[in-house]
Amino acid sequence: MSNKQVPGCNVYMEYMWVWEMPSPASIEGSHSHDYDEIVLNIGSDPENPADLGAEIEAYLGGEKQVTDTTCAIFIPKNVKHGPIKWTKFSRPHIQMSIMRGTGDLKEAMPGGHKPK
Repeated sequence: MSNKQVPGCNVYMEYMWVWEMPSPASIEGSHSHDYDEIVLNIGSDPENPADLGAEIEAYLGGEKQVTDTTCAIFIPKNVKHGPIKWTKFSRPHIQMSIMRGTGDLKEAMPGGHKPK
């Protein structure tokens, strides 16, 4: 979702299924935004929704964070985050990113977005 789909919403949101171990398994580098960001990692096991089905290692403000459970991570504006690495994978899961106050990716990442 962005201002392109919903004019004036001033929210940029990405929603993706991670169907298999990402290849490459890591997103290198770190970056920050002028906007707060919320990253949700959501497991897909209806019998155990807290189980993410993967283990993700990420750096937030230079500090290593490891999660293997369904969770939401708040990243305040101007806090560097990354790299991100999937260290284990057992089932598909959802990763969603929401940036409040910006209406599109170009505004959120003026230096460009370079997926690997």
